[in-house]
Amino acid sequence: MTDYVLTGLVKRRAELAGEIEATHERLRKMIEELDKLDSVILQFDPNYQVDAIKPRAFRPPPDWAHRGEMTKAVLSILRQATEPMTTRDIALEMLVTRALDKDDQKTVGAHDETRRSRAAATAAQRSCVT
Repeated sequence: MTDYVLTGLVKRRAELAGEIEATHERLRKMIEELDKLDSVILQFDPNYQVDAIKPRAFRPPPDWAHRGEMTKAVLSILRQATEPMTTRDIALEMLVTRALDKDDQKTVGAHDETRRSRAAATAAQRSCVT
């Protein structure tokens, strides 16, 4: 009767163990990269105290959204919409509501470039298939 519970627990444990192994591997690679950086720094200045370099923690900028804010904003935009909206329309409206420059081509154009490159890759794949 509890076989499905045990099966689910075993599956979750296996997933978690896999994540831990992947994290250990990623950490190992990061340590190797750090050692390489230290050796390059010491090549430029053999007397440099690399151990004195303090780690800098990642801190998101203050204008980033807190948990759930984006979802609430998107749902609000959709509630106020008078007609169906594309993801691009929603993104542009989000830029307006967050007081960002909707004419900034770097922000707005990134989506179009991604879409065009995907379309080109799909077309290339289709033309190769015989």
